[in-house]
This record gives sequence, C-alpha cells and structure tokens, in this order.
Amino acid sequence: MLAGKAFTMSAESEAEAAVARAAERSVVVGYDESPGSEKALRWAVEEARLRQSPLVVCHAWHWPYPRRPVVRELLTQVEGIGSAVVAEGVRHARELAPSVDVRPLLVRGVASAVLLQAVRNAELAVLGSRGQGGFEELRVGSAAVQVPAHSVRPVVIVGHDGVAAREGMAKIVVGADGSPAGQAALEFAFEEADLRGGAVRAVCCWQDAGELTGQDGLPFVDRRQIRGNAEAGFREAVSSLMRRHSTVPVTIEFIAERPERAIIDAARDATLLVLGTRGVGSTPTMLVGPVTQAALSEAACPVAVTPPPG
Repeated sequence: MLAGKAFTMSAESEAEAAVARAAERSVVVGYDESPGSEKALRWAVEEARLRQSPLVVCHAWHWPYPRRPVVRELLTQVEGIGSAVVAEGVRHARELAPSVDVRPLLVRGVASAVLLQAVRNAELAVLGSRGQGGFEELRVGSAAVQVPAHSVRPVVIVGHDGVAAREGMAKIVVGADGSPAGQAALEFAFEEADLRGGAVRAVCCWQDAGELTGQDGLPFVDRRQIRGNAEAGFREAVSSLMRRHSTVPVTIEFIAERPERAIIDAARDATLLVLGTRGVGSTPTMLVGPVTQAALSEAACPVAVTPPPG
C-alpha cells in the first residue's frame, strides 16, 4: 500500500494489477488540478469520510507526443510535474478532512485506463465531468464517459455545476427500469441514502409500446397487463430494499413519460442522481445508455453510474 510518496509505474500488466491492489477498498478520485477535478475531490473526500475508507488521489501522466523524447530528462520533468499535481491533491484532501487516510497514486498512462485499473478493487471512483484540455464548450470529457462505461464498480461523475449546497435532508434520486444495471442503481441509491441520512426518490418511466407508431408499435397486446406487471416488478424491487433499509424515507414514482427528460427533471434539486450504465433497450455497442448519457450532460447534480452485477 502507499505511504508518504507517490507510487509510480508503467502500464504493464503486472503494474496494472499493482495499481488495483494499491486502491483496494478505497474511494478513488481522479485529480488533475482542473476545476472539475477539484469539485470531484470534495465529493470524494466526503464519500471516503462517510464510508470510513481510504481516499486515493490518482493522477495519470504520459508523454503527450507520439515520438518519445531523446533526452531522458524531458520524461523525468513530465513525471515530476505529475508528482506535483498529485501532491497538491493530497494536500487539499487532507485539509478538507484530516481524519481521512489520504494516499497518493501517480501512474504512467492514459487517464481513463489508469482509473479503470485503480477502481477494480475499490469501493467506487469519483471524477469530474471534464479534466484538463479539450474544448471549453465540451460538457462531458472522454474519461467521464469511458470510465463509467467500462468500470466494474460504481463511478460518480461530478458535473460542471459541481456539488451545490442542499438544505435539509440529502435527496437521492434513482432511475430504474428492471435491467440488472438498474437494480444495481437501486441498491447503490439506498446505500448512499443510509450513509448520508437521506431519502430516496425511486423513479421508473413507462412508455406504452402499443401507442408507438411504425415498426415499434405492438397492436396485439394487453397493454394494461404489461404495464401492471412492469409497475408491480418495480415496486417489489424497491420494497425489498425498503425492508433492508428500514430507516430510509422512500418515494416511489411510476410515470408515463420519456425517461431522458423525466429523470433529469426529477433530479433538479437532488444531492445525487443514480443510474445504471445501460438500461432496457440499450444496445451493446453503446458506451452508456441514452438516459445516462443525457444525465451526464445535463443533470444539475453529481451522477452515479452503476454497472450490472458480475
């Protein structure tokens, strides 16, 4: 495990496994001194404090040009800049929460690949919606899509609005649709509500296939029965978690609206929005489903993305 100085290694397979071990059972935050990563660091510090877990401040460094430098000193300088970045993140985290065990992790490689390795054995990862570089108009960077799309653990993306101050009880909004990733989202939402002493608002959006036109329409079905079965399954999934988390206040909503807009609207005053990676109707070629993609771009609060079990 890590001690006082940053842990540096290449992207070989053995090194990747060591990175995963270094972050075991921790909260991992991607940090690059960008405004987004500063906001992510604040969220991650609180998450680690609530979970009583170590916090790993992770920074990826790499030579930014295709041709390798002739002079070894140039590569050393780039690595040194990365070391200074991660040291600043560790210093800031320790200021925010002196009781949290904060550990530096400096790894050579591309940010998304490094974070995916680090989070393999961690509790979860936290990163900003945009890091250093890219276009100013870009609301969601590549790592903020690639990491939750491929991670085996939950990933919290702290968006451009950061972590707004919320008065009163924490409000966790979760969208579920019966998919395995959606069930994982429900479980994570209740876990976060327990940690934060908050309430859960569970939302399931229903689109009546019988009312669709063209090839997607289903004219010869009992639409009332299909809807009833879907609603009953959703309510039972939530009720099962309510029995396990008996102190968490819960609101259940089964609504007939397009999920992209309904979920984002439901989370306007939320502390956290929780969604699965890909829900019902998403194709395997999608990095994340359309609802999750919309939330990453438009949600006014941090978005937690959960993978399906296994």
